Amino acid sequence: MSRCIVIPKGVDQVKKVLEKVPGVALSAGIAIPAWLLGKCFPIVGGPVMGILFGMILAFWKRPAFFQNGISYASRNLLQYSIILLGFDMNLFHVFKVGGQTIVLMAFTLTAAFLSAFFLGKALKVDQNTNILVGVGTAICGGSAIAAAAPVIHADDQDVAQSISTIFLFNVIAAFLFPFLGHMLHMSDYNFGLWAGTAVNDTSSVVAAGYAFSNAAGNLAVIVKLTRTLMIVPVTLALAFFVSGRQRKQGESHYHFAKIFPWFVLGFAAASVISTFLPLPEETGTFLAQVGKFVIVMAMSAIGLNTNIVKLVKNGYRPILLGLGCWLVLAATSLVVQYAVLRV
Repeated sequence: MSRCIVIPKGVDQVKKVLEKVPGVALSAGIAIPAWLLGKCFPIVGGPVMGILFGMILAFWKRPAFFQNGISYASRNLLQYSIILLGFDMNLFHVFKVGGQTIVLMAFTLTAAFLSAFFLGKALKVDQNTNILVGVGTAICGGSAIAAAAPVIHADDQDVAQSISTIFLFNVIAAFLFPFLGHMLHMSDYNFGLWAGTAVNDTSSVVAAGYAFSNAAGNLAVIVKLTRTLMIVPVTLALAFFVSGRQRKQGESHYHFAKIFPWFVLGFAAASVISTFLPLPEETGTFLAQVGKFVIVMAMSAIGLNTNIVKLVKNGYRPILLGLGCWLVLAATSLVVQYAVLRV
């Protein structure tokens, strides 16, 4: 007579955790040098280094026991990292920049999303890559892509393609914007608004802003931080979009609660805690730095799951999309400042 062996629930949970350890450890091992090199070359940044190192190691035919942890790092850890980034946000920055900046941001975000939609269709870019490039351009580069990817069920190839595209225009913007600003005889205020709304990643905003002037750099960083908060409404909107798409497709397993980006509410809660509770500044900065390192870990895992040959072969369409969105965003920021706000 055969007997059924029942494994206690606690033991089963421990087994699942242990299965993830090798892949998470591998992702962390790649992330450490990527993080350190990102500190040395902030225009490139740790996430891009992590993806690059991961893609190089993807040529290694690794044992299957790594895969569970790699998948966990590229999905779950990515979401937790967004929560930690909230501890570096101060909501008083939103009040400080004033109504004019909020109006400018409404115009630039709308322009970026519309250009991504129409250009993506014209270029026949995959829908998820289209969304990620649009979100990364409109909001804040890699962090926005990291927040949006799990909501729209983007695969690692989509994320790698989007991050690579955004990185290219971050580097160009850091060098090109100060030159154009001086050529156009822009004031510190105008350039700070322009860099803060039209340059994607924080490191490039800092580089471009302070290359122009200290006053422009200070304003650009504040505007950029305010723009980062748009992660919350945009990610929620994407959740409704995905749920609507699933309803139309008649998916029987559709549950909005499973799609809802709970981690974005964690990001918002962390921002509130950072702003209104007596949390030591060093603690908030430390937690945010941990979040940024976890993003590098997640990007390293994504690189491990990316086919670099396929990425290069299909790469020109997302790059054209990124270029179009970026030009529209930069032009919209200037037009609204001078023609609508008259600042």
